[in-house]
Amino acid sequence: MTEYLWRLPARGDGRRADPRRRHRGGFGGPAPASPATDPRLGRFGPFDDLHQIVDAAELAGLDGVLAPYDPLGEESWIVAGGALRATRHARVIVEFPTDFGTPVYAAKISATLQRLSAGRLGWRLAMDADTADDRYARAAEFLDVARGVWNAEPVAAAGFRGTGFDYAGEFYEVIDGGFRGILSGLPFPEVQLTGNSPAALDLSARYADLHVFTDTPEGFAGALADLRRRAAEHGRRVRAGLELPVIARETEQEAWARVERQWRELRPDGPDAATLGPGDGRWAGFAELGYPQAIGLVGSYEQVAARLRAYAAAGVDSFVLSGHPHIEEVHRAGEHLLHLADPAGRVLTEAHA
Repeated sequence: MTEYLWRLPARGDGRRADPRRRHRGGFGGPAPASPATDPRLGRFGPFDDLHQIVDAAELAGLDGVLAPYDPLGEESWIVAGGALRATRHARVIVEFPTDFGTPVYAAKISATLQRLSAGRLGWRLAMDADTADDRYARAAEFLDVARGVWNAEPVAAAGFRGTGFDYAGEFYEVIDGGFRGILSGLPFPEVQLTGNSPAALDLSARYADLHVFTDTPEGFAGALADLRRRAAEHGRRVRAGLELPVIARETEQEAWARVERQWRELRPDGPDAATLGPGDGRWAGFAELGYPQAIGLVGSYEQVAARLRAYAAAGVDSFVLSGHPHIEEVHRAGEHLLHLADPAGRVLTEAHA
C-alpha cells in the first residue's frame, strides 16, 4: 500500500501567496480581528492551528504528518509530540539536524514518544541544515550510537561497568550505554534521509529505512537506481519517498486559475505561471510560493492522481504532500484525490476506519 503523509507548516498558514503574510494561527503577526477571533492574549495561537491541521490529516485518511525542521519556525520536536498526543493512528515524522543534541538524548526523547504513541514516531535527519564536509560521517555515527543505546540494556548497578553499549568514534563516545526499564524494548523510529548526492545516497544505502527524493526537471529515476544499487551492495532494500506540493481541483482550468492567482500576487508583471515548466502536469514555481520544493503537481484530481500512480509504479512507496491553506487542502486531498491515486489502499483504509 502506498503511504501518504502531509507536511505541516512551521511558520503559520493562510491563503496569501507570500509566506510572510500567512498569519493564520497567530504566527508572524496578529490574528485578524473578527467576531470569531478571541482577542485575549494566548487564547488562540500557532499550536491551535497546527492541531487542527493534524486532526484534518487523520480525519481525511492520510497516513501521517511530517513536523519539518525550520530554524525560523516552530520547534519540530514540540510539534511532533503534540501531534502524537492529538492522534490515534497517524504516524508522525520529526525532522531534526544531528547537532540537535547527542544521539543518546535524541534516542531517549524518542523512546518516551514511542511509549506515548504506541510506536508511531519516525525520524528524518535534516542533512541540509549542516554544510560541514563531515556531516555524513557524523550522521552515520549518530545513527550507530542511537541504535546502539536503544538496543542495549545494561544490567549492572549504577556506577559499575556492565554489559551495555560501548562506542568510541570520531564524534561520539559512549560507555556502558543503554536504556533500562520502561524505555527498553520499544520499536526504533523509522529513519528517513534525503538528498541526491552520492554521499547522501551512500548514507541512505547503509542506514535509511526510507529515502525521500525531491523531483527535478529531469526526474529522479537515475538517483533512485543509484540508491537501489548502493543498498544492494550492503544487502539492504531502502524504500523510496517523494515530497511534492500539490494544487488539485475539479478541473485543470480551475487548478491553473488558482496557481495564476497566487503567482500574480508575487509577480504581477511577470510571465504567465504556466510557462514555468517542466510540463506534463508538473509546475516548477512552487519555491516562489514558499514551498521547500520547486517542482510539484497541478491539475484536476484525475490528472494529479494519474501522476501519483505513475510515480508509485516507478518505485515510490511514500509521498509527502503539501499545500496551503493547509486545513482546506488536506481535506481536498482526502476527499477527492487519494482514492483516485491509490484506490485499493484507500478502500482498505476506509474499511478499517
